[in-house]
Amino acid sequence: MGTGAIKVCERFEQSAEDVWAAITQVDAMRSWLFAELIAFEARGGFKTEFNVHLDGKDFLHQWEVLEVIPRRKLVYSWRYKGYPGDSSVTWLLDERKSATELQFTHEGHESITGDDLFSYNNSLAGWRYLIGQSLKDYLS
Repeated sequence: MGTGAIKVCERFEQSAEDVWAAITQVDAMRSWLFAELIAFEARGGFKTEFNVHLDGKDFLHQWEVLEVIPRRKLVYSWRYKGYPGDSSVTWLLDERKSATELQFTHEGHESITGDDLFSYNNSLAGWRYLIGQSLKDYLS
């Protein structure tokens, strides 16, 4: 069983501007991340919450944007209402010639408990799918 931060690195054959739009524009995020997402703005202090119903349970996501460096870095807190624990996700973009390297890190996820969905292996598999397949498909 893994521990520590969840890290996913992926290379996209798109500009940092295109990848940035996919991870910060609410319509794009609904297409590849969460269809349930109500609102999102890449500006410090922005807060949003939305419910994902899965396996007969509700998971009310609560996010707050902590840091924004346009086309380079996005950090937001990530928690679930009714479950203990706090975490954050960081998206780092590095444009290289005609491609963009994305380094994603989910820190503190191990503090979130109360459901098997939050296990390291489930979380890692979920992020690998979302970034390596869903986001990649969206951008292609």
